[in-house]
Amino acid sequence: MLGRERQLAVKRQIQAASQTISANQLAKTLHVSRQTIVGDVALLRASGEQIESTAQGYRYQTMRRHRRVIVVHHQADEVETELLSLIDAGVSVQDVQVDHPLYGLLKGELALYTRADVDAFLANYHQRQGQLLSTLTNGLHLHTVGFDHETQFKAAQKQLADLDILYQG
Repeated sequence: MLGRERQLAVKRQIQAASQTISANQLAKTLHVSRQTIVGDVALLRASGEQIESTAQGYRYQTMRRHRRVIVVHHQADEVETELLSLIDAGVSVQDVQVDHPLYGLLKGELALYTRADVDAFLANYHQRQGQLLSTLTNGLHLHTVGFDHETQFKAAQKQLADLDILYQG
């Protein structure tokens, strides 16, 4: 299978998947290495395909009508409460960002749309004993959130404010 033909096959597999699909799964299906898949996805993204890369794998970007950045401040043990509050308010959590004094803006893709996405993210975080980006800034960080209706964004802000997680300066 030639490169372009394989890239189209990767695209079709990601589009057809009902949930994220890992590079390892794609590699096994297409009989190539994981690194080949990673390169193919990079080329597809460079050509304009809206493929999201998450810790669980790849999926096509789910477009919400509006996006806005929300600023929050909390400790690592409150991450589950924060993320579930956002999801329960009807917003998606696209990323996490911190303003690092040396490197400037550091960003991690999250692409969390459901409680199951949050559960998978947290399981991965605990399994790998990872460090949240927000630990670099003593808990202060930003999220780009996606929503279809302004009421969802307002509900997210209210829930975070009620939890004393919304940063208000």
